Amino acid sequence: MTAAQAELQIDRPSLADGAALWRIARDSKTLDLNSSYSYLLWCRDFAATTVVARDEDGRPVGFVTGYVRPDRPHTLLVWQVAVDKTHRGRGLAGTLLDGLAARTAAELGVTTVETTITPGNTASERLFASFAERHGARLEREVLFGTDLFPDGPHEPEVLHRIGPLAR
Repeated sequence: MTAAQAELQIDRPSLADGAALWRIARDSKTLDLNSSYSYLLWCRDFAATTVVARDEDGRPVGFVTGYVRPDRPHTLLVWQVAVDKTHRGRGLAGTLLDGLAARTAAELGVTTVETTITPGNTASERLFASFAERHGARLEREVLFGTDLFPDGPHEPEVLHRIGPLAR
């Protein structure tokens, strides 16, 4: 953990964090932006599978949202990872992902992490490949949603990255 990361508090989101998470996602200019309503719901209904980094004033500066797959209760699906531009380049996304994986493994028995990444998103590909390495886990990839499945215009395929089993 870097000195800059040590100044941050890593914890669960509260309902009051929903607006900040929406703004961080919007300002990333890379994530599919969901409605602000969905981030409020996420902070309420999926707080156990979401993690937030807060600055010294308690403001969210990064987050990882996820959920446990209903048909695979030991699999955490990571939905979005975002870090405010003022805190990028310091390894915070990896710290958040490691913290969420550790917490969900201890509390929910998670042994596998999944996410989808569009081709060419090298930052996310590197983040999850290094996560797999740090956790001594296999990384498998396959197209989950092809371009033809998206009804709202051209969309790159979403490639599933399955990482597991995670080393304890």
